[in-house]
Amino acid sequence: MSQPPFETVDVLTSPEVAHGFFGRRGGVSIDLYSSLNVGIGSDDDPVSVAANRARVKEAMQADHLLSCYQVHGRTVMTVTEAWDERPEADAMVTDKPGFALCILTADCAPVLFADHIAGVIGAAHAGWRGAIGGVCEAALDAMEALGAEREQITAVVGPCIHQASYEVGPDLREAVLNASDWAGQHFAPGAGDRLQFNLPHYVVDRLERAGLRAAAALSHDTCAMNDIYFSNRRRTHAGEPDYGRNASVIMLKS
Repeated sequence: MSQPPFETVDVLTSPEVAHGFFGRRGGVSIDLYSSLNVGIGSDDDPVSVAANRARVKEAMQADHLLSCYQVHGRTVMTVTEAWDERPEADAMVTDKPGFALCILTADCAPVLFADHIAGVIGAAHAGWRGAIGGVCEAALDAMEALGAEREQITAVVGPCIHQASYEVGPDLREAVLNASDWAGQHFAPGAGDRLQFNLPHYVVDRLERAGLRAAAALSHDTCAMNDIYFSNRRRTHAGEPDYGRNASVIMLKS
C-alpha cells in the first residue's frame, strides 16, 4: 500500500506519539476529490474514501482510525474503544494506544494536543463557531480528566484557511468579539465592510490563554494551496458542487 505524504511538527513528535497532517495527495480518488479524500460525508465513491482512510491508518501504523460526525460544536468523545457509527462530536481524547484520532477539515482549523508526560492526547475541529464556542477548551478539560496537566500540554493548529484568504463580514467579527473581547487584533480591514480574519492565530491565542505549555500553528493556507489541500471556500469560488476533506491525525503508539 502506497503511503501518502504528511506533515509533522517537532513539538508533537516523541517516541510515544505519532501524528500527521495529511492533504489531498497520495490517494485513489479522482476528479473533484483527487486524490486523498478521507471525507465520509462527501459525495465521493465510498470505496475510494475507504481506501484513502486505510492509507492514512497504515501511515500512522494504527489499530483504528476514528473520526466523528462534526457539527461545529464542543462535544468531546473520550475514546476507550473503536466505533462503527460516527458519534456527533467535534473533539476526541484518549489515553489508550492504537487509536488514531482523525479530524476532518477543508478550511476549519484542526488542532492536535499531546501531554507527552501523562500519555494523553486529543484532537479538535475548530471552525470559527467551534473556536468561539470553546471546543478546544472542552478538549483540554477532557484531557485533564484523563490525567493530563495544562502546563504539560502542547497544541498545534494544522493546515486551515489563513487571514489573506478568509474574508468575513461584520457579523462574524461581532460574534468573535462577543466571545473574546480581546480578539480585535485578529481582524484586518478588507474591501468595503469586509474584514480578513486570522483564524489560526485566534485559536493559538485562546490556547495560550488556557495555560498550555506551548501552542503554535502551521503556516499552510488550505485555500491558497490548491495542489496540496482541499478547501471549501476555494470550491465555493470555483462553483464546484462538493469538496474533499483533509485529515489531521494523532495517536499514542502501542
